[in-house]
Amino acid sequence: METKQLGKTGISVSAIGLGGMPMSISNRPDESQSIEVIHRALNLGITFIDTADSYCKDESDKHHNERLIYKALSSYKGDISQVIVATKGGLMRPNGNWTTDGNPEHLRQTIQVSFEALGGAKPIDVWQYHAPDPNYTIAESLAPVKEAVEAGLIRFVGVSNFSVEQIKQARDLVDIVSVQNQYSPWQRQPEKDGVLKYCEQQGLTFLPWSPFGGRRRHQDLQDIPAIAQLAKEKGVSVYNIVLAWLRSKSPAILPIPGASKVSSIEDSAQAINVKLSDEEVQKIDQAT
Repeated sequence: METKQLGKTGISVSAIGLGGMPMSISNRPDESQSIEVIHRALNLGITFIDTADSYCKDESDKHHNERLIYKALSSYKGDISQVIVATKGGLMRPNGNWTTDGNPEHLRQTIQVSFEALGGAKPIDVWQYHAPDPNYTIAESLAPVKEAVEAGLIRFVGVSNFSVEQIKQARDLVDIVSVQNQYSPWQRQPEKDGVLKYCEQQGLTFLPWSPFGGRRRHQDLQDIPAIAQLAKEKGVSVYNIVLAWLRSKSPAILPIPGASKVSSIEDSAQAINVKLSDEEVQKIDQAT
């Protein structure tokens, strides 16, 4: 597996990661299947796993994905010393919905629970503020994060769903290594708002969430001629083409495709070998 540096940390991680969300929300697979997926990802050389306290069914199920990942890592027979787990906090799941909560006291509490859910033996590798809450300033919400770094609960900090200006505000308070915003051939906001370019310039890792465009993963990708034709020509899946498109867009990008089946993560890992020419990238740009 190809590797790349996580921000400016000097730490190398796999150039394609694993997104844990599908293993913990509604219609999630059995725990044994999820653990098999994580173990297969590790066997394939994947060393970056993305999760969140809110990857669960609802508030009664909070921190499910973090506990699942810790259980999978604990039962893995191989070397996990290079594995980086990046979690998030700041979203709530009332009745299965998604709402923001940047209350400093809530964040202080959820960081502690995430620390324990991930084993409690070492700092959280990367803790990301999941989304800004308009009820609190970024300084207010990140104050307990800075405390947690100083207390040894968090090693590195990232932000999610942030604008360039918000990233700058965050960096005034604490070192930031990553930014996680939505980005796919159908959601190109990071190109337009300058976040992707800013991450490149500042040496921040950009983690694109929903790389396959949400529901498009299940049906629409095959219906886009530019993507389907490239997949056919190269003998790979349409998902491989999308992941290759993402990787071609910026050296800052580290895709984190979600998976709930072994076959899905096996397919995603193969995308590391798919290269697109500038002309092929442009074809996808124009088609979407």
